[in-house]
Amino acid sequence: MESTTSLYNEIVRLALERNFFFPSSEIYSDAPAGFYEYGPLAVSMKNKYIEVWRRELIRRDEMVEIDGSQIMPKRVFVASGHLESFTDPITRCKSCNAIFRADKLLEEVLGFPVPERLATEDMDKLILEHNVVCPNCKGKLDKVSKFNMMFRVNVGVSGDECYLRPETCQSIFVDFLRIYKTMRKKLPFAIAQYGKSFRNEISPRQSLIRLREFYQAEIEVFFNPKKANDFPKAREYEDFILRLKPLNEDKILKVSCKESVETGLISSMLVAYYLALIQRFYQIVGIDMERFRLRQLSDEERAFYAKEAWDVEVLTSIGWIELVACNNRTDYDLSGHSRVSGQDLSVYDDGEKIIPHVFELSMGVDRSLLCILEHSYVKESERTVLKLPPMLAPVQVAVFPLVTKDGLDKKAKEVYESLKLDFDTVYDDSGSIGRRYRRQDEIGTPFCVTIDYQTMEDETVTIRDRDTMNQERIAIKDLKRYLMEKLRY
Repeated sequence: MESTTSLYNEIVRLALERNFFFPSSEIYSDAPAGFYEYGPLAVSMKNKYIEVWRRELIRRDEMVEIDGSQIMPKRVFVASGHLESFTDPITRCKSCNAIFRADKLLEEVLGFPVPERLATEDMDKLILEHNVVCPNCKGKLDKVSKFNMMFRVNVGVSGDECYLRPETCQSIFVDFLRIYKTMRKKLPFAIAQYGKSFRNEISPRQSLIRLREFYQAEIEVFFNPKKANDFPKAREYEDFILRLKPLNEDKILKVSCKESVETGLISSMLVAYYLALIQRFYQIVGIDMERFRLRQLSDEERAFYAKEAWDVEVLTSIGWIELVACNNRTDYDLSGHSRVSGQDLSVYDDGEKIIPHVFELSMGVDRSLLCILEHSYVKESERTVLKLPPMLAPVQVAVFPLVTKDGLDKKAKEVYESLKLDFDTVYDDSGSIGRRYRRQDEIGTPFCVTIDYQTMEDETVTIRDRDTMNQERIAIKDLKRYLMEKLRY
């Protein structure tokens, strides 16, 4: 294993050199931090990742998906509590006026996590007790205050006060009743959404880890809390082993869904079932399960709307990274929107009128992709390889002529044309065959097809496996079927 910073830096270097991702507006010196562009390879990988999310969560659980507006009126965020509570603690240097996120600055100095919901007075005490100063000029720090992270926008000529959404879920809550009725759903059921959210982060950093504009894939499960343990879907997952990091536990506990509920670690079989689905999803997309945990959050760490919370966390070279917030939001959201909008968002469940409760799986897509890249990154003696799951590989098949003469290049282009509509395929005839293999290894291409002189005699090609580097000979007429079988998951 490489040192902490060098491995992360290697991933970022690879991403920049191979056009996975890079800073937005990078040709301008005044471009703000926290905005990144996806290049061709990352767009392909992200699209495949979301398709696996749709397959393994939305279709498997019979959810419905919406695509809501990114700009919403002020009263939505009054109801959600974001205008009052969606804040980060900040402190300013009295000498150089630099601004810092107080909890993260304290964490770096003290060497242990500081809850972001810790009272500002308590953060002030920690700053004084440990003589924490500005890391830039060593000046004294001002008192900690709260900073609201939402982006305000003025809409129309009259400048109506609206906001860019800080999370995708609020449109799910606002649209809940319409979807419930028109899609003829019964509790429990889930609504999903994938799209962009916006947060005015104080200190965006570490490339895709902390952004101001980012992708989320959120799932909101609406249910009757009285029936959270009467959940037939969960039976299939009763024996599924969860990797839990409960409060006051130093190690990860491997506990079945059924046992986790019976012992009170998890509140219900409904919650355990969805935690199992999300753990299973990350195993499928290439996260090393020995570096995966579901960490229970304390009262100080939980979001203001959550009664119960587990974070999906993955160990990387820069520490444990939160990828999914799994929150039991109770009836907080629908009750708040009912109150502020004046619309009754209650429904009947077996003759009883209730405000549904919500369990949430709120996924950070960008940081998930970054963690998958790191967990797939392997340096061998002669090559660097991204051992991505084949269904996530940006390029699935590369086609090479051994040399660009004697008709081999023409034949290779024919093979390329026959594959490009069914697979993400590239044609490459630049440099030695070894260099071409190395280029494809570095971006995670699982299969390389080479057209050589034998091809011209018997219509066969060699196909090379990325992970083993083994090669086998197959007929061109069988190539498409072969690749479909290998790329299926």
